[in-house]
Amino acid sequence: MRVLLLYDYPPSPSGLSTQGDLLYKGLIELGIDARAVHVQSDLEKEWYYRWFKPDVVVGTGYWGHLPDLVIHPQKYGICAVPWLVADGYIANHQDLLNSLPLILVTSNWVKEMYVRDGVNADLIEVLPVGCDTDSFVPLSKDDPKVRAVRDSLGILPEQLMILTAGGDAASKGGQEVMKALAKINGEVPDWRYVCKVWPQPRTQVQNQADLELAGQLGIEEKLCFTTSITSRNFMPYLLAACDIYAGPSRLEGFGMIQVEACACEKPVIGIKAMGMLDTLIHNKTALLAEVGMQIVVSEVSIPDSSDPEKTVKIVLNPPRTVDYRADVEDIAAHLKNLMLNKDLRLSLGKAARKHVVEHFNYRLVAKRFLEIIEERLKIT
Repeated sequence: MRVLLLYDYPPSPSGLSTQGDLLYKGLIELGIDARAVHVQSDLEKEWYYRWFKPDVVVGTGYWGHLPDLVIHPQKYGICAVPWLVADGYIANHQDLLNSLPLILVTSNWVKEMYVRDGVNADLIEVLPVGCDTDSFVPLSKDDPKVRAVRDSLGILPEQLMILTAGGDAASKGGQEVMKALAKINGEVPDWRYVCKVWPQPRTQVQNQADLELAGQLGIEEKLCFTTSITSRNFMPYLLAACDIYAGPSRLEGFGMIQVEACACEKPVIGIKAMGMLDTLIHNKTALLAEVGMQIVVSEVSIPDSSDPEKTVKIVLNPPRTVDYRADVEDIAAHLKNLMLNKDLRLSLGKAARKHVVEHFNYRLVAKRFLEIIEERLKIT
């Protein structure tokens, strides 16, 4: 089997790029003839189509990326299988999706979103994102690389470090975590809340709003926002430096960073919704907060297919849930429980790593991918 993978290649630290690159790595280790190319590099993709002659082209993205993931390889007669995430609402391309022989998605929740918005369920198979459990491993706080992370963040050895990481903190549930921490402040050991975010225009605006909220809550001195570009090499040490990973995301089609935190034997706080229902088990491998609010919209605006500079308004009937908020009281209770109970932190962490190794190791994901392709497309 010859497989061509389309993603942000060479890999950046982004989620979609990591998703594609770990599948690529797994296929290579299994002895599959696989190649990787940047998803938007039309010339290089065509070059591969002509000499490599892939049996299947697989690309990571969401429905808006289908021109690069599907339409381009189809122009050259190549079988294209997108591996998709969701962003709350699938606005268009339903006809194209329903014409495909196979669609891969990252979780059962993502499948539900595509089916809800008009895609044939029979075409969709769930393939989770892989985790490099050889790199994301439990490390001692005394490891010099881990200690250096805490020192760089100004975290004292006796302080509990709660971490949230993402493009911005709010989308990962950071505001809900801040409100929860303010509720229990004074009832738990000394703590610091670290939000590791990615430098981009929207993050600057969101950081300011988050810092203003921290000031209103009276916890600004315990909050550490760090906005910087980091490589995948650094992330295992950042996760190892924390005591609790708090990620009750507002929109999460899988939850890669939560799974990586689990692989590092960290107790994770998530939300009882979306992709985390596939990856985290409440009270066994993580603590999941109930949904406190659903953001529902009755209309959306999307780019006009005939003029990208214009938008078209679509009325949604029935209205769609496009965003979630975790219950703050639940988050507060889970945080307090973990912060006061070291044994619980350790037991959840150990169970979480075992679950990730057994279900989400990137080699297992690559094997599952091959099984799906062989079964559904009869390609061997």
